[in-house]
Amino acid sequence: MKTFFQLAERGTDVKTEVLAGMTTFLTMAYIVVVNPAILSAAGVPFNQVFIATIISAVVGTLIMALWANYPIAIAPGMGMNAYFVTVVLNQGVSYQAVFATVFFAGIIFIILTFTSLREALIAAIPNTLKVGITSGIGLFIAFLGLRMSGIIVQNSETFVSFGDITNKVTLLSIFGLVITLILVARGVKGGLFYGMLFTGIIGYLTHMMKLDGIVSLPPTPVFFDLDLGGVFTESLYTVVFAFLLVTIFDTTGTLIGVAEQAGLMKNGKLEKAKAALTADAVATTVGATFGTTPSSAYIESTSGVQVGGRTGLTTLVVSLLFILALFFSPIIETISALPAITAPALIIVGSYMMSGLETVRWKQFDEAFPAFIVILTMPLTSSIATGIALGFITYPLIKLFSGKGKEVHPLVYVFGVIFVLQMIYFPGH
Repeated sequence: MKTFFQLAERGTDVKTEVLAGMTTFLTMAYIVVVNPAILSAAGVPFNQVFIATIISAVVGTLIMALWANYPIAIAPGMGMNAYFVTVVLNQGVSYQAVFATVFFAGIIFIILTFTSLREALIAAIPNTLKVGITSGIGLFIAFLGLRMSGIIVQNSETFVSFGDITNKVTLLSIFGLVITLILVARGVKGGLFYGMLFTGIIGYLTHMMKLDGIVSLPPTPVFFDLDLGGVFTESLYTVVFAFLLVTIFDTTGTLIGVAEQAGLMKNGKLEKAKAALTADAVATTVGATFGTTPSSAYIESTSGVQVGGRTGLTTLVVSLLFILALFFSPIIETISALPAITAPALIIVGSYMMSGLETVRWKQFDEAFPAFIVILTMPLTSSIATGIALGFITYPLIKLFSGKGKEVHPLVYVFGVIFVLQMIYFPGH
């Protein structure tokens, strides 16, 4: 096992990797409950999505573990599930037809992966955008943690404001944050995981977590009845394109961000990129056949990286825990229902992801502004893809008008134009 996963070469061990896998799983376990809850609004049976979510997560994460050997977990992405519901309800088409668009997007996704386009794209992205993407994701997940915990709340006048710290969930979140900060500051290995564990115990003892059971039999997996013809009769081509475009850049951006954080990027390139990029493409295609939306690399993987996860053994553990989740859905649902457990870890991980900002040439406007706009818009729009899009649009534009157009890789120009079209025709997706 040590040789297969190259533990020694990457400066890690079995204990660290197992702990990292458990940490990553706990921070992203909410998807097992949240994804079915969202898609059920479009009429998709809850149990169907529950089993499909786990199947796609296991398939994608196992590919990442055993082929790519990266500590990056895969599961159905948030945002795309909400878009799915919007298409079904607003366009009046069946969810079977919209799942078919996901299937077609997955097939195209796989083809693109094997043409090396996505691998070439990673190499073409300038350093300032890579750092901007990583840091933007950091702010995105920290902001997510602050909102989940109630430390920051919506405000009709100022958009967001400081929350009510007397609220018991917020109070427990702050307590968990302080405990976790102490553990991390003291250099305790696995501090993020132990912080979540301790917070969960306090939540249980204070009756904020209520277990309605421990073990339950999983629903039987069945292939979904995809309406492939509906894609053509309903002219859902733009929906296929939207799923494809957003998923490509969502997961590519996350891959870069997590890989940078784990020290796995070599001279700006991701080794075994094709294997890593195949994971989400295959998971998307398989997921559609069982009844879930496109899969993506998960930003919560950074929590496992911070615990010390550096190899596919981390994600192998995540895969096994997703399989166990089939039988322990009451516990998973209980943990997911108390955001105070995972919010502190997300906030702390967000701070780690800002370290690359020192490499941005802030006094050089054509380098600084694209990074700035990516970092600013990801948390404010709640969309990784939107932040990436604005970075790809502004970088070549500013370079062109500052007389440095030749410094920009041709692919960046191509995707800059594609993103302009996306912002016009698919705003918010």
